Amino acid sequence: MRFAAIADIHGNHLALEAVLADIRRQGITEIVNLGDCFSGPLTAGKTADLLLELNALTVRGNHDRYLIEQAPETMHVSDRVAHSELTERHLEWLRALPVSAVHLHEAYLCHATPANDSVYWLESVSQDGHVYLKPLEEIEALAAGIDFPLILCGHSHIPRAVRLSDGRLIVNPGSVGCPAYDDDLPYHHQVEAGHPFASYAILEKAGDHWLPAFRQVAYDHMAMAELAAQNGREEWASGLATGWLR
Repeated sequence: MRFAAIADIHGNHLALEAVLADIRRQGITEIVNLGDCFSGPLTAGKTADLLLELNALTVRGNHDRYLIEQAPETMHVSDRVAHSELTERHLEWLRALPVSAVHLHEAYLCHATPANDSVYWLESVSQDGHVYLKPLEEIEALAAGIDFPLILCGHSHIPRAVRLSDGRLIVNPGSVGCPAYDDDLPYHHQVEAGHPFASYAILEKAGDHWLPAFRQVAYDHMAMAELAAQNGREEWASGLATGWLR
């Protein structure tokens, strides 16, 4: 039993194309998508066309929710730019996405946590902006009632696997299209992959256990960095070009 998990594409169609090609090269046909599909100063429309054609099991992320709940004039600039590229067909697809799902009767999917699409499951942020692995007890508290051996989440863009004390495995596949960003909540912080590659994960069942394989895929990241710069988003340009915010 083997499938791929993608997350946090953020409107980067070139990264998505490269990841999908790599998944095909691995002989994998089943893909799940953990949300935050379009938001960003890049190519939301092209990304949406790819995802609608892919027809992968997809859950809704917080930025997906903003695109269908907020008026364009009140949106953050990344959401507003993405919204301007999306058709009504794309928005209807977003409206139909569930907040959680189950794949193969064994894998629970959500964007961030089961109860909140804007809270990191596996990471905490200190008041001085340091992002660190959350204590196991706090991770397990968020997993209460999720009775599946494999749990998949995104949101933090950090590839990571945490095995719970009862054997359940939580996996974040990392971000397909946004290797670095900053955020003000709960405190101002930066997340930086340190590389410009597109990230995803392969999940394979070996006996009674699921094992993750994290993959990074090269693509024409400089084309996306240049587009972000043209759209006035220098922080995005830096992240896409290098994996760092400078």
